Order: sequence, then C-alpha cells, then structure tokens
Amino acid sequence: MTSDRFLTPQRRAGNGLFVKLIAVGAMLLLVPQVNAQQDNPRAATSTTAEDIEKFCTNIADPARDQRYLMQKQELDKLQSDVDERIAVLETRKAEYEEWLARRNDFLKRAEAGLIEIFKTMKADAAAPQLQEMNVELAAAIIMKLPARQSGLILSEMDPQKAGLISSIISSAADPKTSKDRS
Repeated sequence: MTSDRFLTPQRRAGNGLFVKLIAVGAMLLLVPQVNAQQDNPRAATSTTAEDIEKFCTNIADPARDQRYLMQKQELDKLQSDVDERIAVLETRKAEYEEWLARRNDFLKRAEAGLIEIFKTMKADAAAPQLQEMNVELAAAIIMKLPARQSGLILSEMDPQKAGLISSIISSAADPKTSKDRS
C-alpha cells in the first residue's frame, strides 16, 4: 500500500469515499440485526426460559439427593430416639416383672401362712374373723381348709354370710361359670 502523502488530492478523496462506503455498508448490515432483536423480545425471553429450564434440570438431581439425605438423617435420628425409648421401656418392664414376681411370691407365702393359721384355730374362733373379711377372701380361705374344719367354721358363722360364702365356693367349682365377671 502506498502512503497518503504520495496520493494526489483526487485519489485521497476517492480513498476516503471508499472507506466511508464500507462503514455505511457495515452499519446497514448491523441495523436489521439490532431491529430484529428489538422487534422479537420473545427470542431473548425464550433463551432465558431455556436457560432457566436447563439450570433447573441440572440442579434437580443434586437438590433431590440433598433432600433425601436430610430426610434420611432425620429418620435416623428418630429411629435412635425410638430405640432409646424402647430400651427404657424394656428396663422398666424388667423392673416391673421382678417386682410382680416378688409380690406374687409374697402373696403365696402370706396365703399359705394365713391358711396355716386358720387350720390351727378352732371353728368358734375362726368364724367371727372370716365373717368380717371380704367375702371372696373368706371363701378362698375356707376352700383351702380341710372339709371338716370348713363345715365347722361355716356352722359357727351368721347363716346369711355363710350362705353367701357357700354360693361363691359352689360357683367357683361349677365349670359352666365364666371366669370373667363382666
């Protein structure tokens, strides 16, 4: 290329004109693209919507995984709480069963001792005491005494009370009687 110093003024003007024409042509080529972008706002929106959809799709799996992980951690914590409560309940159950076994053992010994006491008593001394007891307890004691002694005690009791105790004893011996009193 030659330098602008060596060009004649006419050539310089023509050369400048050429440059101006190229600039105007480039401007005309760019104007429709700018107008097209301004006239079609959906193109920008759809690209944005597509980008949003792609973003959401890309993070959906990691977000779901994170949510599942948090739920699993919460379930693990709840499971450990339940396990702790079960352990406490099992401990209390064992304590209760031990207490119940001791109570039942005591009741058996007390009942055996009480029966032995009434076995050694005379009928006229035992009758007033059994008459003052709970009717069911008196019937249970009389049932465990020898038949001869039971008969003597019942004969010494008030006839009404003796009849009630006898009916309890007979209903306990009846196989048709329900064990449930409801």
